[in-house]
Amino acid sequence: MVFWQQTNQGVLPTNVNTAVKAATSGGAVIGQVGFGWLADLIGRRKMYGMELAIIILATLAQSLSAPSSAVTMTGLLVFWRVVMGIGIGGDYPLSAVITSEFAPTRWRGAMMAAVFSMQGAGQFAAALVALITTVSFKESFLNTTGAWSSCGDDCQRAGDRAWRIIIGFGGVPAVFALYYRITIPETPRYTFDVGHDIEKAEADVKAYMKNQKEGVVDPISQQQTKARMGKKLAVPKASWPDVFSYFSQWQNFKVIFSTTASWFFLDLAFYGLGLNNTIVLNAIGYSTGNTIYASLLNTAIGNLVLVCAGAIPGYWTSVATIDTLGRKPIQIVGFFLLTVIFVVIGFAYHSLSSKALLALYVLAQFFFNFGPNTTTFIIPGECFPTRYRSTGHGISAAAGKIGAIIAQVIANPLLGKGASPPNCQGMQCSPWLPHLMQIFALFMLCGTIVSFLLPETKGRTLEEIAGEVSTALDIRNGSATVSNGFLGWWARSGPFSGGKPAGFNYVKSPNLGPKSPGLRGKRERLGIMASPELLPKKVERGKKEHGRARSESSANGYDGSVSSTSAHAAPRRADENDDLYLAGAGGALPGWGAGWSVQMNDVNPRRTNGRVESIMLNDVGKLIN
Repeated sequence: MVFWQQTNQGVLPTNVNTAVKAATSGGAVIGQVGFGWLADLIGRRKMYGMELAIIILATLAQSLSAPSSAVTMTGLLVFWRVVMGIGIGGDYPLSAVITSEFAPTRWRGAMMAAVFSMQGAGQFAAALVALITTVSFKESFLNTTGAWSSCGDDCQRAGDRAWRIIIGFGGVPAVFALYYRITIPETPRYTFDVGHDIEKAEADVKAYMKNQKEGVVDPISQQQTKARMGKKLAVPKASWPDVFSYFSQWQNFKVIFSTTASWFFLDLAFYGLGLNNTIVLNAIGYSTGNTIYASLLNTAIGNLVLVCAGAIPGYWTSVATIDTLGRKPIQIVGFFLLTVIFVVIGFAYHSLSSKALLALYVLAQFFFNFGPNTTTFIIPGECFPTRYRSTGHGISAAAGKIGAIIAQVIANPLLGKGASPPNCQGMQCSPWLPHLMQIFALFMLCGTIVSFLLPETKGRTLEEIAGEVSTALDIRNGSATVSNGFLGWWARSGPFSGGKPAGFNYVKSPNLGPKSPGLRGKRERLGIMASPELLPKKVERGKKEHGRARSESSANGYDGSVSSTSAHAAPRRADENDDLYLAGAGGALPGWGAGWSVQMNDVNPRRTNGRVESIMLNDVGKLIN
């Protein structure tokens, strides 16, 4: 109603509307893939904060844009929204991966969902700012009719100021968050698995547990350990041959296929509707009015209703239940219920009252967020190995934004098909809305089907999910199924199988170590960073010690210090190529605490008994359960 008053009677042209809305998604595709790849290549910490700086710059630039004889307003908005989209896209893999790599296994899903739920807070703030701004310019919008063409000079001036305030305000909270992002430490998993810096990773784990910024290491010892032991790490380096080798296996390929496909089908409907909330609210009679002020006010209130009644409850229901119920059930059931809702709206549209339509639309918003909109963000941040985790999440998210672009390309023309002149109201402006809902129902059904290929990640360490460790059956964590019959089959092979008890179902403390020969043979409670060798031990020689496991790290994943081989082992001498040995019963690598899993060589007669063969960082998250 500001820039197209003379040329299109105050209504945004369809091609401009599509370009402005799709521009952000187009930039997001670039940001998601680019920042995701760079975060795996040079580190999460080095990239985190750069994307937010881009968002702040582009947001403020949009709010200050003005057309000229050389550049139209459409060109300026599209350009800056593409730039803003690059920053927004980069935030997806970085926020998800950093959270997942720091979070405890028991509440990892809840922490990632809480991060994602801030979208709901942002939507609420945006709708509230729009409401306050509309009320502030009430006098300028009142002397009009319900048609956008009735907006005079004073109304246009107020509208121009209003949209700049609404967009510009979005950059304000980001400014305060920027400091915390650029000062966040690198994740120990990246330092260990990708950087192969053993000493720094161990120091960072200890610093994290003490609420310190990052660990401090001796640079000489750091480089010596990295040079001598880095080659013994169990995790391979990222490379193109390793990419093809890893993803050529069906169990790995189906994961990235299902994460990308499910996110693609979700965003076809989520952004097809979300970016057209005003049109949908207008069609069901909740954004119309006798004046432009009434229309703007009702639109702002309608968006607040959608956010408060649907989106925010959906987000926080996910936070509360995702570790207890699991990611896969929430995603599959969410997709299925959305299919049903869109079928009802699409085929019974003309039989439903405006209140029923609003209720169904609010319900759809709830199951979007207590469903696939949350889980598609979480699962890709968990199910890939550290060396490809950020890239995998970025590719999955980019597939979703490609779906969002397609949705905008098809949604706007379809919504306007057969519409009345610019002064239309309600259903007259979007007669094809029921058919669009039917199409979205098909997309939700496709999302339901591909979601069955996803792995269940609840209660499992990131290393377990990526297939980097092979642990014994852990009855304490619920990975053993002992029931028979249908329930036993369902738990072992059903569509929602996999994962381990977590969230509110995780009742035992993960800091309880295995039974030790300490006080009366009872379980000893380990300190968060304590090594098992610090517990009281009674080393017995003879048959009881013979054949004892080389590592005392249990399937719990938190105590990775290594005991020696059997008591019959003779004292070992240092090898010129390897200065890290386990000396004597109950020994541990010098200076290393919990969180490490070291494989010793005691079966190959051609090599020195007790030589370190490989080192792996166990689940850091379980250290803080």
